Amino acid sequence: HSWADALSSIRLPYVKYICPHAPRIPVTLNMKMVMPSWFDLMGLTPDAPEDEAGIKKAAENIKAIIEHEMKNGIPPNRIILGGFSQGGALSLYTALTCQHQLAGIVALSCWLPLHKAFPQAANNGVNKDIAILQCHGELDPMIPVRFGALTAEKLKSVVTPTKVQFKTFPGVMHSSCPQEMMAVKEFIEKLLPRI
Repeated sequence: HSWADALSSIRLPYVKYICPHAPRIPVTLNMKMVMPSWFDLMGLTPDAPEDEAGIKKAAENIKAIIEHEMKNGIPPNRIILGGFSQGGALSLYTALTCQHQLAGIVALSCWLPLHKAFPQAANNGVNKDIAILQCHGELDPMIPVRFGALTAEKLKSVVTPTKVQFKTFPGVMHSSCPQEMMAVKEFIEKLLPRI
């Protein structure tokens, strides 16, 4: 719901926005407390163990939404995946392993899950030319901006390097800011012009 609100400030009238809720599961990093989470988190460093089965299952759930929208007449090259933190991580993983050519990815304050599996995991390069807007707060205490930068470098080995934009925002922690939302709006407008 919070991201539906954030998106309302930059909403384009001819674009459909879908904000799925993550299921409520126990999260290891949070003392096994049950909370909304796309997959389990064991740590937030590039070498932390990852919930491979959970990540792949969550990606399949997002791919099912993509298939549903395609059945309703939306061509995949008019679909952008996006998210914040774990949602951004899931968007990157899902789009890069998707069998359909998508328009783009908005990846805010996040990382590429199962990064060691790439570039091989990138489904025959179907999305080799996908546009990626990656944004990160420079003061993020949860997912340090350095991890965002490492992710951007990794993404350049998976997709056409010039398609990866990495923007940082001074003074911003693990959150968004109006300048970031404007960058997201411009990115969406460019990739999804009115037809």
